[in-house]
Amino acid sequence: MFDVSHHLWILAAALLLDAVVGDPPWLWRRLPHPVALAGRLIGWLDRRLNHDGDVPARRRAAGIAATLLLVVLAGGIGWGLSVLLRVPFGWVLEIVLAAIFLAQRSLHDHVAAVAAACELEGLEGGRRAVSMIVGRDPQSLDMAGVCRAAIESDAENYSDGVFAPAFWFALLGLPGILVYKAVNTADSMIGHRTARHEAFGWASARLDDLLNLVPARLCGALLALAAPFGGGRIAAAWRAMLRDAPKHRSPNAGWPEAAMAGGLGLALAGPRQYHGSVVPDAWMGDGGRAEATPRDIRRALAVTSGAGVILVLATVAIALIL
Repeated sequence: MFDVSHHLWILAAALLLDAVVGDPPWLWRRLPHPVALAGRLIGWLDRRLNHDGDVPARRRAAGIAATLLLVVLAGGIGWGLSVLLRVPFGWVLEIVLAAIFLAQRSLHDHVAAVAAACELEGLEGGRRAVSMIVGRDPQSLDMAGVCRAAIESDAENYSDGVFAPAFWFALLGLPGILVYKAVNTADSMIGHRTARHEAFGWASARLDDLLNLVPARLCGALLALAAPFGGGRIAAAWRAMLRDAPKHRSPNAGWPEAAMAGGLGLALAGPRQYHGSVVPDAWMGDGGRAEATPRDIRRALAVTSGAGVILVLATVAIALIL
């Protein structure tokens, strides 16, 4: 049913298209982005099924049902599109659809905006720009904290927003990438350990962890391999990843973050403040330089850009072998 070689050729083209074009604002001002539509459905399910008066077991069961519904809908839509595109030149539209669910250009632009704001407007500008890409309290961050937050976001979101969807598209085509994006969006919206979502969001959070288990580790290896693009060393990135990633509170986020930290000689992650509460976390790249700068943000962007080049070349090479 799934032609991996076909998916790889489509993926290579989609990665290139996304890197060049990204998400055109003029288009998504006129049309709802598919991820935004998924977000609306998740919000509706949250409002309809997640009742404050319900016991945790009932809320967890409702969350499992909501997650299963998302998976079935996303997988069904992806399968239906795959069938419809089995026409002459249907692969062109498949490339466009796959590119929509990748976030290379968007991630690069948002992280680069933090570096530019720090350089042009100082700390307040950096705080404002970084608040667009991270959930922590920007007012608690000094300049080094703003820069670390941007670099961490670059590494983690490269894994979640680029590598993992590419991985699932390579294996399963449009059904794979749509299911992954639906679950990942649900995790970002309801997969939090709060009074409202700890039980209801349990299923989406655990499934997201499972879907990222392999991609996060492969992405960490890719970022380690791309460390020289940012002036770093592959061996240092590899050592930091293997040593520090398992210490991260997330089972997956530590792998790309630790690889980036080690490759750039920085200390990333560590204790952070969210909504007035300090969240304890281990340092990635422990022993590295904690005083990150806007220049380090640009070095991190060079690493993820280099990773993108390697990913396209590797995708083409595997497609040729298959």
